[in-house]
Amino acid sequence: MKQFYTRTSQEVLQELDTTPNGLSTAQAQERLAKYGPNKLKEAEKATWFQRFMAQLKDPMLIILMIAALVSAATTVLDFLQLPEPRDMGHLLEGLVEVGIILIVVLLNAILGVIQESKAEAAIEALQTMTAATCKVIRDGKQITLRSDELVPGDVVVLEAGDAVPADGRIIENASLKIEEAALTGESVPVNKLIDALNLTAGTEDVPLGDRKNMCYMGSTVVYGRGKAVITGTGMDTEMGKIAGALADTADEQTPLQRKLDQLGKTLSWLVLGICVFIFAFNLIMKGNYSINGVLETFMVAVSLAVAAIPEGLATVVTVVLSIGVTKMSQRNAVIRRLTAVETLGCTQVICSDKTGTLTQNKMTVVDCVGDQELVATAMALCSDANLNSEDQAEGEPTECALVNFACSLGLKKQDLEKTSPRVDEAPFDSGRKMMSTIHNLGGKFVQYTKGGPDVVLAKCTHYYENGQILPMTEVKRAEIMAANKAMADKALRVLAAAKRDWSAKPAGNTPEYLEQELVFLGLTGMIDPVRPEVKAAIEECRSAGIRPVMITGDHKDTAVAIAKELGIITDASEAITGAELDAISDEDILEYVKKYGVYARVQPEHKTRIVNAWKANGYITAMTGDGVNDAPSIKSADIGVGMGITGTDVTKNVADMVLADDNFATIVSAVGEGRRIYDNIRKAIQFLLASNMSEVLGVFFATMLGFVLLNPVHLLFINLVTDCFPALALGVEKAEPDTMNRPPRDSKDGIFSGGLGFDVVYQGVLVTAITLVAYLIGAYFEFGNGFFGTLRHFGESGHGMTMAFLAMSMCEIFHSFNLRSQRKSVFTLKGQNKVLWAAMLGSLLLTTLVIEVGPIARAFGFTPIGLQEYGIAVGLAFLVIPVVEIVKLIQRSVSKNR
Repeated sequence: MKQFYTRTSQEVLQELDTTPNGLSTAQAQERLAKYGPNKLKEAEKATWFQRFMAQLKDPMLIILMIAALVSAATTVLDFLQLPEPRDMGHLLEGLVEVGIILIVVLLNAILGVIQESKAEAAIEALQTMTAATCKVIRDGKQITLRSDELVPGDVVVLEAGDAVPADGRIIENASLKIEEAALTGESVPVNKLIDALNLTAGTEDVPLGDRKNMCYMGSTVVYGRGKAVITGTGMDTEMGKIAGALADTADEQTPLQRKLDQLGKTLSWLVLGICVFIFAFNLIMKGNYSINGVLETFMVAVSLAVAAIPEGLATVVTVVLSIGVTKMSQRNAVIRRLTAVETLGCTQVICSDKTGTLTQNKMTVVDCVGDQELVATAMALCSDANLNSEDQAEGEPTECALVNFACSLGLKKQDLEKTSPRVDEAPFDSGRKMMSTIHNLGGKFVQYTKGGPDVVLAKCTHYYENGQILPMTEVKRAEIMAANKAMADKALRVLAAAKRDWSAKPAGNTPEYLEQELVFLGLTGMIDPVRPEVKAAIEECRSAGIRPVMITGDHKDTAVAIAKELGIITDASEAITGAELDAISDEDILEYVKKYGVYARVQPEHKTRIVNAWKANGYITAMTGDGVNDAPSIKSADIGVGMGITGTDVTKNVADMVLADDNFATIVSAVGEGRRIYDNIRKAIQFLLASNMSEVLGVFFATMLGFVLLNPVHLLFINLVTDCFPALALGVEKAEPDTMNRPPRDSKDGIFSGGLGFDVVYQGVLVTAITLVAYLIGAYFEFGNGFFGTLRHFGESGHGMTMAFLAMSMCEIFHSFNLRSQRKSVFTLKGQNKVLWAAMLGSLLLTTLVIEVGPIARAFGFTPIGLQEYGIAVGLAFLVIPVVEIVKLIQRSVSKNR
C-alpha cells in the first residue's frame, strides 16, 4: 500500500489527481465505477435453495415427512394384501394423502422462505435509512453524501462526533483528535497533524498507531475539526484488510422471541411424552400388534404431534415485528434493534433534549445586549456556519441564526473572513460550553469566544462599553446576569460573546491557554419556538403513565419557561442545574431524581447519572442525545434515541432508535406503536395456542373414547390455512382506543401474564367441546341412534369427521374476531380489520372447497354432507363469539370491582 503519510499533503493531492476543493461530480462517478462502493465485503447470503433446505430441517416438518412415508408404507401394505386382480385405483387413492402431506410440507417451507425474506428485506430497508453519511467537498461545495459513495480523491470534512468514513490523509487540522481503538487498541484519542512523517532509520514503515497525519475507517472524531483527502475505500482500507468478510447485522432475537423458542422446546418435549403415551395406550387397547396396526397407531400419535405444535408461531411473531418496524420507520422512528420494539411498550420515563426535540431548532436572534455590530461580528466569525449563494446560512441551527443576524446588519460572513481570516481555533466542547477562534487582522490578532453566558462571563476580566474596555466589576457582572435572566424568562436561548486581543499569533490553541482574561462584548437572545405537536404529546405521555423529563445545556430560566409552556413542570422548584446535581450524593439521587422534571446546564456525564438513577429505581428509561459525548448515556438507557438530523454518527451507532425528524412527538408515537405491536403479538400467540390446544384436546379425548376425530392432513390444513393467516391478520390490528390511556406494562411480565394463560385454556376447551359435539352430530346423521357403539367398532365416521373439520375451521376463524381485543367486546371496537376479513373469507372459501369439491374431498377422506349438517357445523362454530363475549363481560366486571 502507498505510504501517503510520508508525503506532504500537496504531494498526496497531486498523486490522487484532486484539489482541496475536492472532485467534480463527473470525476467521482468515474472513480465509483472504477473502485466500487466504499463498503466492506459482506458475508454471502444464503440462496433461496439453501433457505428452503434449512426450512426442511424443522423438526415438525421432519415428523410430517416421516408420517408421509409411514402413510405410504401403510397404503402399499394394504394394497399388497388385496386379492388378485388388485385395483390400482385403491393404491392411488391411498397415496393421495401422502401427496397432500408432502404438498403441505412443501408449501410450509416455501411460505417460511418467503416470510423470512420479507422480514430480512424490511430490516435491510431500515439499514438503508440509517446508512452512514459524511460531509464531502464536491464541485467546490460541501454536501452530505452516503459514505458508500465515497471515492479516492474525495475531500471529507471531519468534526467531533463523526465516524471516519474511509482511510484518508489529513490536509487541514484544527485541534483534531481521533479515537482509533477499533484498529490500534489504544483508547486514548490521537492528536492529529498535517506534516509528512519521516521513516526511522532502518525501518520501511510507520506503525499504524503512529501515523498521526492519517485517519482510518472505523475510527471516531472526538474533538476538533479538519479535512482529509480519501486515499482508500472499501476493502482497500486498513479496516478492510482485517475485516475479511463482515456481516452487516448479526441475527438478533427479542426477549419475547427467546421466550417463545423456549416455549416451543417445552411444548415439543411435552408433546413427545403425550405421543408416546397415546401410541402405547392405543396399541395395548386395540391389541393389534401387526405392522398395519402399529403403523395406524403411529399415525394417531403423529396427528397429536401435528395438532400440538403451533408451527406458525415463531414466523408470525417475526413477520409482525418486521411489519411493525417498517410502519414505524414511515412515521420517522427508525428502529435499529428489534429488542427496542418490546422495550418501547414498557417505557416509563422519557428524558429528552430541549433544543430541536421539544423545540423546532429554527433559531432567530430577536434580542441583543451590547454593541450590535461588534457582537454580530464576533458571533459570525466564531461560527462554522456559512452563507450560501442566496445569503441564507447553512450549518448548525444556532450558528446559522448568528450568521443570519450578522448578515441582516450588512455583515456578510464571507466579507468578514476576507478581512479577518481564521488562523486557529479551540473547537466547541459540550463540557466547557464554549468555542474560540483566532483571526488575523493584518499583523495583529484577535480571539473571539462565544458560549453560555455564565461560563463566558466567568472568564472575563474586562467588558466593552461605549468604545472603551473597562475592568469588570461585581456590579457589572450582576447587570449582565440580570439581562441574561430577562431574556431567559422570555424562553430565549442566550449566548455571550467575548474577545481577546493578541499582538502576535497565540503560541497555543488549547482552551486553557486561550480562554482567560477575556473582554465581555454582549449577549444575543434567540427564539426557538416549541414544536406545536409536542404539548399534545406531553399530555399523551401523562395519560399513558409516562414521565417526561427535559434535559438541556441551556440556562435554567429558559428551560423552566419552556417546560412550563409544554406542561412538563408546573413550578420552578421542579428544576435543578447540573451544579446542584453534583452536590447530591449517589445514594440521595435515587430519591431526588423523582422530584425533578427539568435538568438545566447539564453536562454529558450528568445525563448518564440521571439515566442510571431512574434505572436503579426500576423505571424503564428512554434517553435522547445528539452529541459525541451523549453516547454513554444513550448506551446506558433502556431505549437510546439518536437524532437523525442533528445527531452525530457516534450517537446514531449506539442508539436503539433514530428519529428521522428529531421530534419528541415521534418518540411518544413510537411508544404507542410499540405497545400496539406487542399487544398484537400477544393476540396472535393467544389465538395460535388456543387453536392448537383445541386440536390436541380433541385428538386426545377422541383417542381415549376409541375413535379418530381428525387425520394428520386435516390438522395440517387447519394449522396452515385457518390458523396462520388470521394470526398474521391480527398482527396488523389497529391500536385499541385505550392503548395510551393505561400504564406501561411490567418489563418482567411473562408470555402468559394478564390472564392470557387462562384465556388460552378456556378458549381451547371451548373449541374442543364444539368440535366434539359437531363430530357426534355428524356420526348421528350417518349411523343413527347406535352411532357411538358403531364408532367404537369402526373407529371413525366420515360425516362426523367432515363436520368436525368444518366446525373446528370455522370456530377458529370466528375466534380470530374475538381476539381483536383481549378484554373489550368486539362489537364496541371502531373500524374494521380488512385484512382479517380477507383472511376469514379466504379460509372459508378454501375450507368449503376441500369439503364440497368431490376429488379434493375424497383426497382428504371427507364424505358429502347436506345443507342442514353444514348449517349446524357453522352454527356451532359461531357459538365461540357469544360465549367468549360473556366471559369477557365477567372479566371486565371482576377487574372493575378490583
